Amino acid sequence: MSKGPTKKRCVMVMYDTLCRHFMPSYGNEWVKAPNFQRLAQRTVQFDNFYVGSMPCMPARREMHTGRYNFLHRSWGPLEPFDDSMPELLDQHGVHAHKVTDHHHYWEDGGATYHQRYTTFDLVRGQEGDKWVGDVEKLRDPSFGADRWPEIQRFAMLKQDMINREHMTRSELQPQHITFDLGLEFLARNKDADRWFLQIETFDPHEPFFSQAEFQRLYPHEYDGPPFDWPPYRELREDQQTVEHIRYLYASLVSFCDQQLGRVLDVFDEHDLWQDTLLLVNTDHGFLMGEHDWWAKVVTPFFQEVAHIPFWIHDPRAPECANSKSQALAQTIDLAPTILDYFDIATPQDMQGQRLLDALRGDNDNDNDDGKAMRKASLYGVMGGQVNVTDGRYVYMRGSATDDNGPLFEYTLMPTHMRSRFAPAELRDWQRSDGFAFTKDCKVMRIPTRTPKALISADTPMGRGRRSTLLFDVQADPGQLEPIMSTEIEARMIRLMLLEMARNECPSEQYERLGLPEPKRIAAGHDDAAIVMPSDAAIAAACVSATPEGSAAAANGGEGQPKMPFPAWAQGSAFPDNLRLLPEYQGPPKKA
Repeated sequence: MSKGPTKKRCVMVMYDTLCRHFMPSYGNEWVKAPNFQRLAQRTVQFDNFYVGSMPCMPARREMHTGRYNFLHRSWGPLEPFDDSMPELLDQHGVHAHKVTDHHHYWEDGGATYHQRYTTFDLVRGQEGDKWVGDVEKLRDPSFGADRWPEIQRFAMLKQDMINREHMTRSELQPQHITFDLGLEFLARNKDADRWFLQIETFDPHEPFFSQAEFQRLYPHEYDGPPFDWPPYRELREDQQTVEHIRYLYASLVSFCDQQLGRVLDVFDEHDLWQDTLLLVNTDHGFLMGEHDWWAKVVTPFFQEVAHIPFWIHDPRAPECANSKSQALAQTIDLAPTILDYFDIATPQDMQGQRLLDALRGDNDNDNDDGKAMRKASLYGVMGGQVNVTDGRYVYMRGSATDDNGPLFEYTLMPTHMRSRFAPAELRDWQRSDGFAFTKDCKVMRIPTRTPKALISADTPMGRGRRSTLLFDVQADPGQLEPIMSTEIEARMIRLMLLEMARNECPSEQYERLGLPEPKRIAAGHDDAAIVMPSDAAIAAACVSATPEGSAAAANGGEGQPKMPFPAWAQGSAFPDNLRLLPEYQGPPKKA
């Protein structure tokens, strides 16, 4: 066994929307990404790594705090009571530096994250970032009229097109500049000790924009209008359009691969493998036509979204290179892993665990010998299905109430992604005594309402989110055949309840989901601190044998029924070469 590194440094390379099923080392046979394959040969690749809180900023809050947040809060900033991994590093003498083009950090719902680092660089221009000011084009109703109809009317799309005019080659794109700055930090500090570098790019998040040099890697037929930004809804486009989007995404992955190779080159040149922890991760995946859906969040959390890639090299375990771990791990494990590497104690409110033992195979996902890293992983989005997996089965629990309530946000920072909470949202807030993790702070308890489209049984989003589904993802990795087993469902409910209770889940969430509530009898995350409901109560919560369960299984969470284009899209131009399913030929009918 290695004696361990004499210096301690850490590099995290973080992507947004890096899909596991597009990675060669995870079995993809057509995406050109040799540096991701090269990465797998120098690291431990995790085969059972899952999301936790979704999407972008909730995942990053987990990365800082080491605990789930989606049961208490939607998209929002770090709270005053939150532990922050990079801030803890800084407080213990580890220089934490971040370079990122992830524009959500300088919006209302993300503005407290980057200040937790010792130093940081911010790179402008991704996904409609309010960057280049071009007054005439932003006001021009015809600018962007050749694009996909539903996104012509959004100012963010026009801003993105304006930004792209200043990115005429890959070296001018935000991702390339982000890696330039990250490599500058490495060159400047390659001999220094005790630092953490986070190189974080928004790519390959939509829009799937890359230069021709990468698109030429994937020649294909497509004769529709410009389309690289899938809408968040059920699939209405034809198969040629679906394949076009997948090839554009692959082109962007190949750009990501090129930039990753630059980091690996520096590791090789300066032999950083000897003393530098390397983590390569993402926040979530994306649906590109699978299950008749585009995107994420408005959809059920199928494996394409929830089951994500992850690689790690730990200098304390060099013998583990070029291997795979079956341990059930999540984003909440990143903060404890990095803190542990720098010999910093994990705060008591963090639920995640260090990954070193999993690298060495000490706690692979064998739940029968009591040595598993965890029995189950919980994941979801505020107000959506709550999901749990044990590595074999995935259980998605949908809402049991017609209005998806009761549902409350717990916060001291009432902001959404790109706005403050409106006065109407705040009129009925009440003071809550908070939770153990709020560190004796009283917090705002703000009632929230779910949009009708997300709860109606007449929409694909509503049907999907309200469905309770059970899958055996080992036998059915594509999640095409929901299984109906009250016995397995009861076991998965028990795992779900235990993880929810461990996270101090608010009582109303159990009511919303139609689940019995466990009781806490002590502080901490141990099983002994929680009294579980009776077997009879858990059995009564099972829906597999009910008509509702049968209807959900028949639909399978697929993007059905197909909805007409919304009324607000009727003012958009519908290009003649729009490629849609047969039932959508031509523009929507005007009322």
